[in-house]
Amino acid sequence: MYGGHITDDWDRRLCRTYLEEYIQAEMLEGEILLAPGFQIPPNLDYKGYHEYIDKNLPPESPCLYGLHPNAETGFLTATSEMLFRTVLEMQPKETGSGAGGTGVSREEKVKAMLEEILEKIPETFNMAEITAKAAEKTPYVVVAFQECERMNVLTDEMRRSLKELNLGLKGELTITTDMEDLSTALFYDTVPDTWVARAYPSRMGLAAWYADLLLRIRELEAWTMDFTLPTTVWLAGFFNPQSFLTAIMQSTARKNEWPLDKMCLSVEVTKKNREDMTAPPREGSYVYGLFMEGARWDAQTGVIAEARLKELTPAMPVIFIKAIPVDRMETKNIYECPLYKTRIRGPTYVWTFNLKTKEKAAKWILAAVALLLQA
Repeated sequence: MYGGHITDDWDRRLCRTYLEEYIQAEMLEGEILLAPGFQIPPNLDYKGYHEYIDKNLPPESPCLYGLHPNAETGFLTATSEMLFRTVLEMQPKETGSGAGGTGVSREEKVKAMLEEILEKIPETFNMAEITAKAAEKTPYVVVAFQECERMNVLTDEMRRSLKELNLGLKGELTITTDMEDLSTALFYDTVPDTWVARAYPSRMGLAAWYADLLLRIRELEAWTMDFTLPTTVWLAGFFNPQSFLTAIMQSTARKNEWPLDKMCLSVEVTKKNREDMTAPPREGSYVYGLFMEGARWDAQTGVIAEARLKELTPAMPVIFIKAIPVDRMETKNIYECPLYKTRIRGPTYVWTFNLKTKEKAAKWILAAVALLLQA
């Protein structure tokens, strides 16, 4: 219509579904609703169609496009957060007492944040020790190595930049542009760009991001103690969740001597939470920490269900993931659900999980239903 090309497969699926839902033979008989409360117009001329639309089209809302009303709530929340952050950043950069007479200067706040981060940040992983501990380099052990190495790169940069800024604030080094940028990020509770470049996608503020980082390090420390796979794995805790999901397939392929290119992942949503799990499965893995956007998971019936109002990203129960041959994959009553790292979606795509549905998949495609690793 606009001369553009669809380059994203998920956009292509969405547009194809819109066409399949709306371009039907029933259109000619005027029996189809183009949107809730909007009957297809009778046979009119060009001017007549315009008048019909002006008179009958309901007010714009997510429901017109097949989305849940929560989509508007999410959009307005994100817009208001951006507005308030912009207003905050436009305030004059005071060097004396902070706004509101708190008596804390900008420099003091930055120093306090800097010291708190440096104090809590754990030591880097000793890769030589960790490598020596691993008796056998299984696919899971390789994932653990890669995650530790990437964590070291991030924490090394955090330490280096914070120590450099500390010296700058004491007057022992000249303040550079990078140090100024780091200071601004600490003041406004945003993750500095040099850290973002070495980290994983996240939409959190600095304080929440740092607490999340410490949890990830703790999970890695527990895993590298003896390389026993945890009972339930926090999938969001990886820099590269794809590598862990691929390791599930590689382990099963080696065990059963199956060709890797003829395998896929089977996903079964359990009725349990992380606390209820007592032992890991014999094959595959239990994962937790996923959220659903655009709908919710009904644990009683074991299918995707309509979202509840104001519950934007309800948590998923523990999910059992195992590898199976492609020809054993279920294809009936299934919604191919994309999994993303954050609500930004797009480049944060991880995998596609097949989830059970009693309603036709088109409903969830138009509702933009996806799984997220971060709410």
